[in-house]
Amino acid sequence: MTATYRVLHSIVPPVLRAVWRPTVTGLDLVPRTGPVILASNHLSFVDSVVIPCVVPRKVVFLAKSDYFTGTGVRGTVRRLWFEGIGMLPVDRDDSRAALASLDTALEVLGRGEAFGIYPEGTRSRDGRLYRGRTGVAHLALTAGCPVVPVGLQGTQDIQPVGSSRPRLADVTVRFGEPLDFTGRFDGVPSGRARREATDEIMAAIARLSGQEQAGTYNERSLGV
Repeated sequence: MTATYRVLHSIVPPVLRAVWRPTVTGLDLVPRTGPVILASNHLSFVDSVVIPCVVPRKVVFLAKSDYFTGTGVRGTVRRLWFEGIGMLPVDRDDSRAALASLDTALEVLGRGEAFGIYPEGTRSRDGRLYRGRTGVAHLALTAGCPVVPVGLQGTQDIQPVGSSRPRLADVTVRFGEPLDFTGRFDGVPSGRARREATDEIMAAIARLSGQEQAGTYNERSLGV
């Protein structure tokens, strides 16, 4: 952990929990040590802040590289903020960088850390849960680590699309039973294994979030 992370994480989560007072269930299902993937539905930019604020261990998310490249005081503060809450940059407009981000995620898991991922790939604009990209299953099967499904509700109301300021909102975070795919797909073609594992993860997320499943992919996704 960087010094910036330690400082920010000692301040930001308690403050945000006090302000928004999220309802959190199933937190005891998140392993306290070892590699784990937290796979969540995606309703808002703030999802990547909410989850690390309620989980009692560092959770690494990927974020747009634009957030790390600003200049001047504002750019420096923004970069330190994103680095401090555990985010890593990825160029979402470069398909090669998107593939490299899977390697970055495996490095995080290889260090025994928690990695957060949105299998839908990008935020849902209509509130439905979209079909998951198979990057999440690739990570789980390659790293041999469990996947904890996460269902978020209400985060889209904290900072709606087009809003420049956060608002008070009722937020719920539900964690589900870890999904362990170890040995379950031995002998199964890799493509089929990733698809079936991903569909199982998305079904678990849907039960936690209460969302209608769209049955199609969201319009823009890199699979991570």
